[in-house]
Amino acid sequence: MTKILVANRGEIAVRVMRTCRDMGIATVAVFSDADASAPHVAAADEAIHIGASQSGESYLSISKLLDAAQRAGADAIHPGYGFLSENGAFAEACGKAGLTFIGPRPQTIRAMGAKKEAKAIAQRAGVAVVPGYDGTDQSVAAFSAKANEIGFPVLLKASAGGGGKGMRIVRAPGELASAFEGAKREAQNAFGDDTLILEKYIERPRHVEIQILGDEHDNLVHLFERECSIQRRHQKIIEESPSPALDADLRYRMGRAAVDVARAIDYSSAGTVEFILAPDGKFYFLEVNTRLQVEHPVTELITGLDLVREQIRIARGETLGYGQQDLKQSGAAMECRLCAEDPDQSFMPAIGTVLAYQEPQSPGVRVDSGIAIGSVVGIHYDSMLAKIVTHGATRDEARERMERALRELVVLGVPTNRAYLLRVLANEEFRAGNIHTHFLQDTKLDALPTDTTAAIVACVLASTQERERARTVLPQIPSGYRNNFALGQHTAFVVGEGEHAVRYRCLGADAYSIEVDGKAQIAKRISLTNSLLTYEIDGHRKSVSVVADGERYFLRDGVNDIVLNEKPRFPDATSSEVKGACIAPMPGKVATVHVVNGQRIEKGAQLVVLEAMKMEHVVTASHAGTVRDVRVQAGTQVHAHEVLIVIDE
Repeated sequence: MTKILVANRGEIAVRVMRTCRDMGIATVAVFSDADASAPHVAAADEAIHIGASQSGESYLSISKLLDAAQRAGADAIHPGYGFLSENGAFAEACGKAGLTFIGPRPQTIRAMGAKKEAKAIAQRAGVAVVPGYDGTDQSVAAFSAKANEIGFPVLLKASAGGGGKGMRIVRAPGELASAFEGAKREAQNAFGDDTLILEKYIERPRHVEIQILGDEHDNLVHLFERECSIQRRHQKIIEESPSPALDADLRYRMGRAAVDVARAIDYSSAGTVEFILAPDGKFYFLEVNTRLQVEHPVTELITGLDLVREQIRIARGETLGYGQQDLKQSGAAMECRLCAEDPDQSFMPAIGTVLAYQEPQSPGVRVDSGIAIGSVVGIHYDSMLAKIVTHGATRDEARERMERALRELVVLGVPTNRAYLLRVLANEEFRAGNIHTHFLQDTKLDALPTDTTAAIVACVLASTQERERARTVLPQIPSGYRNNFALGQHTAFVVGEGEHAVRYRCLGADAYSIEVDGKAQIAKRISLTNSLLTYEIDGHRKSVSVVADGERYFLRDGVNDIVLNEKPRFPDATSSEVKGACIAPMPGKVATVHVVNGQRIEKGAQLVVLEAMKMEHVVTASHAGTVRDVRVQAGTQVHAHEVLIVIDE
């Protein structure tokens, strides 16, 4: 195995290439139109363009990936996770093309990819499963009948994949039909298969998974557990190991159950057996992920193993070289997923260009990243940008290191969940380990303090220096200079839903009198290097990161990420709001339009379903009325704040 093609993108592609480089193995990247300048392309020894930005025309095209491997002379393919990593047809096609697929056998992927068969295998292995329905009748009537039989709430899940795609909680019979339709559509878009299964929904469970590792010589071990209960939209954002809920006996029983399931399917390579852990201590088999998991670094830090290296060794036919008795948990590890999204807007995906990026340099911190300054975050792929992983002697130490790492992390230009993660880490129940899969929905997280006035002052100081640097006429004259020195400049900033009036004037020597909402103070700019601004007010010196994108400013004060919009001095006279308009809350593609012109609707009625970053968002009517103007159709690409439908009251 001398050259590996990594059939993926983003941080996982970079991470796989890192291990390949350490092992002396050459790497080949593949990239779509949208990823031509992506970090994973630069990280590889060579790269091949495979098609359009839509994943179906690039990263999900088996023929294009195999052709790329042939052109590059690769002898193996690592699928990463997501995309085709759990596609048995892809694994089989690799073998037929003479390529080593770095993962389980095709038949294993197929067996575990169908949740119905996976549950049957687990039951035969003596492992309990959650009651549910996985029949061939895929009608809403069949699902409704079974849901009524086992009792609400129930959970709809895509049979062909995971990651929260195609998953819906249904708490009442009247909710099932619309949830069923949405789950099927999302499953088809994510996995090319709209088959669903139904499960009894267990209230306040934990999501605990066991990492397994097997070779081609019947050696099989587990690498302990990962606690993955902190989730939004059924997708994990914080993972850790050990789990605060497991004692030695429960850890032994869950590990044994995972190995029993893996042995029943003659498992090889790295994989994960996922369980639901009920409040009473009973655990139920969920599924097997026949690939590397996003959260695999947590296991690597507590075991000292490189799971990608182990995957490659196993694919080369080597033995593990160790048994269960040789594996120990060392300390505690925690991972936070940095995502391009707005937590205050139901975690709505966000797009933009990364204008500033700086990784934390604290001890005990690892960053797996797929972005750099200049990276464009678009609508075509998952919203995860990077993973911050920490290791410490105890859970508290790992958490404290995570808090420091997130405070040091700088990502500006794209809204992220960085500050939200800090809010979770600061919560007392989280610190105590009292968590479950609905923790984020059920818990009121304390807001972190935000000094809007200080943020505006910082933006004024940064913008005036940038204007001075850019000026070519009379560069020695301070920005904003007036013959009448008493006259200052004025502007206004919009932060959230609030507008703030600002007046400022230069006092010389980089000092300014800045008045925000009628309150004046003297601020002095000490330095502005790249995006780091250091300034002083009344002898109090502070440093913040701030960048501008036109009249939009992105600022990070160590705790919060703040977006400030400077109002244009000369507004566009042609712009006007459309009365009764329902607008797109995010950029994306229209999946479904539920209404037609002339239709009478009630408040809250579903109007349009948008897709972006592998998520769906339903746009509903803000008021009752008659549909006057449907401006989009299925397949239309829309921008954020674009008018979709106009409704007359």
